[in-house]
Amino acid sequence: MLGHRFTNFIPDSRGKGAFEDLLKIFLQLVTITSGDVSEALNWMNELDRQYKLTSEEYGMGDFIDELKERGYIKENENGETLSLTAKSEMTIRRRSLEEIFGKLKKTVRGNHRTPFSGHGDELTSDRREYNFGDTLEQIDMTDSIKNAQINHGIDDFKLTEKDLEIEERDFKALTSTVLMIDVSHSMVLYGEDRITPAKKVAMALSELITTKYPKDTLDIIAFGNDAWPIEIKDLPYLEVGPFHTNTVAGLQLANDILRRRKTNNKQIFMVTDGKPTCLKVGAKYYKNSFGLDRKIINKTLDQAAICRKQDITVTTFMIARDPYLQKFVREFTKINNGRAYYSSLTGLGDFLFEDYIRNRRKRLR
Repeated sequence: MLGHRFTNFIPDSRGKGAFEDLLKIFLQLVTITSGDVSEALNWMNELDRQYKLTSEEYGMGDFIDELKERGYIKENENGETLSLTAKSEMTIRRRSLEEIFGKLKKTVRGNHRTPFSGHGDELTSDRREYNFGDTLEQIDMTDSIKNAQINHGIDDFKLTEKDLEIEERDFKALTSTVLMIDVSHSMVLYGEDRITPAKKVAMALSELITTKYPKDTLDIIAFGNDAWPIEIKDLPYLEVGPFHTNTVAGLQLANDILRRRKTNNKQIFMVTDGKPTCLKVGAKYYKNSFGLDRKIINKTLDQAAICRKQDITVTTFMIARDPYLQKFVREFTKINNGRAYYSSLTGLGDFLFEDYIRNRRKRLR
């Protein structure tokens, strides 16, 4: 009998789908809670109570047991607290990459072509005549032999310099990047969580670089009253503190790191939502949260000029739309000859990824 037979689909609540669906929620929550497994599970229990995430056959207790069995969480020595494993940290980075970069590839802005050609890595569809200095690897032998047949015929076959056709390649340069993340208290003010999207973007960028561009370097800096480097594995645990915003300290540390890098292309990505409000003068902190303090602003603009002198481009991702703050960012960007994006929380990943891809494929000076 031809045709199709339709039956009711009854999902297996104990199958892979149940665990995977709950795992997605758990990884999102544990990122928001800065790696606090117990708090994330408490939130999941509350969500389960309200929205019935689990079933009678597969409850939250089964999910927690499976998290332990699969190596996502572990009990500490006292047996009373739970913590993330390296597997969870890697999974969070990978899923952040899929979440942000996956959406980017579907958009028009996700076309990662470069306007430059040269002795690069990726083939293009462009062809040209042979020039002195071109290497053997650049010659398209199939098209070159075809040209020889057309130009000289089969009976008098010969391959001359004029028959050779060269494959153009996209030029890709090595890039050293420092990503600065603002962890001042303003990143969670006014009921808006800005630190979680910043962490997700940082984790996605780190996963992209380590997997697709392993020769590039990425250093990550957190800055509040002071600035300090953090490891990629520490990103899920990054928290906002009772800090002001010492942008000068962050830029100084980023400049020091990039000065030691031996690559030609160097850049700073700065994710912030507030104005510079703090300086360290000797052993004391100079702070002013009201308006734009000229003493702090002038020191910050000095750092923009220093970075420009060192040929370091600063790209500012401003998660704020206050006119007076945007005016300051425009002044900072002009002095550095850099770029600035006034991004929403949802658009941050798109801007940062596109800028990174474009910058790493520019021609070396």
